Amino acid sequence: MIESKRRSRRYGWILLALFLALIASWLWSSSPDTVYRMIRYNVTGVDDFRIFPSRPLKASQTPFRFMDGKDEARVPLTVPFGENEDISLDELLHSNDTLAFLVIKGNSILYEQYFNGHSPSSISLSFSIAKSILSILVGCTIEDGYIQSVDQPVTDFVPELASTGFADVTIEHLLQMTSGMKYAENDNPFGIHPRLYYTANLEHELVKLDLREPPGQEFNYKSGDTALLGLILSRALDPQTITEYMQDRLWEPLGMEFDGLWNIDHEGDGLEKTWCCIGATARDFAKFGRLYLNYGNWDGNQVVSRSWVERSTRVDTTAGSVWNYQYQWWLVSREAGDYNANGHLGQYLYLHPENDLIIVRLGNSSGSLVRQDWLALFQFLAAESK
Repeated sequence: MIESKRRSRRYGWILLALFLALIASWLWSSSPDTVYRMIRYNVTGVDDFRIFPSRPLKASQTPFRFMDGKDEARVPLTVPFGENEDISLDELLHSNDTLAFLVIKGNSILYEQYFNGHSPSSISLSFSIAKSILSILVGCTIEDGYIQSVDQPVTDFVPELASTGFADVTIEHLLQMTSGMKYAENDNPFGIHPRLYYTANLEHELVKLDLREPPGQEFNYKSGDTALLGLILSRALDPQTITEYMQDRLWEPLGMEFDGLWNIDHEGDGLEKTWCCIGATARDFAKFGRLYLNYGNWDGNQVVSRSWVERSTRVDTTAGSVWNYQYQWWLVSREAGDYNANGHLGQYLYLHPENDLIIVRLGNSSGSLVRQDWLALFQFLAAESK
């Protein structure tokens, strides 16, 4: 009996020691500030733009407004759902955690609904829609001479990574997510992905990156590639910040109606969280779509080159690339040529060039619909909207 109690006590101390060692390792690898943020904020959400420092994006002095083309005859009131039934579009959206849903054809809003307290002026976090927007900015920086070309090595801007093999990694490898970077895209609190999201010293984390394999071998979706692109842009643009460049190059020219923001890792000289964290309204997200449907032209002003838009949306399977991911945009189907920017928790900017159609869906989650369900809904609406 006494020996049994001693054994139990010994096991208890061992477990406690292991737990403390785990916590110590977590604090060492992630820093106390990062661990504190992880524990305090825990589950991510579209209101996370409130918890991080940010740089402002100011509404355009000459705002562009889509025309009101809302008419029940122009968008189907019911949509296919399940095998043998239809459902009200409003009901489908509301029951699946949607905050905002826009259908835009040409310059006209055919359908616009907001749910759960959201409104036209409400800001939501983009999550990975930011990746596609960053891609536009990369194209702009090449045109403006800050970056030579997509073939330029990463180490021209981040020489700290030369010792870990990044001298062979190009900007295009990062755009195509074929860098070979050692990076696990999951929510393991001890892993790098949540560490990048919550760290107050993003640059410190990025210069420690390593390779798993040589670049150009295989596509592997990872936010680390986009985060590293952010550090490259930050250094290429210095002393101008990425947010300031975005304001001048995109936010003002596209006539954004509302103020937005870009989250950074810390106050002052912080680095933009380029893979996840632009805060904007549904209507303003739609304007990035209008820019791309017009091949980079905005009412006569070529904001980004036509060749960049075409390169971002064409099928390419060379050098480890996959057909449906190009320059940080997701291609939906080879036949229709539709594509989208897609973010965590069901944020979508869907574009159907043939039908000149934009769909923006923002939500607290994807609800019960998986990604393919949402894309099927978008394709149905693209085909049926008049």
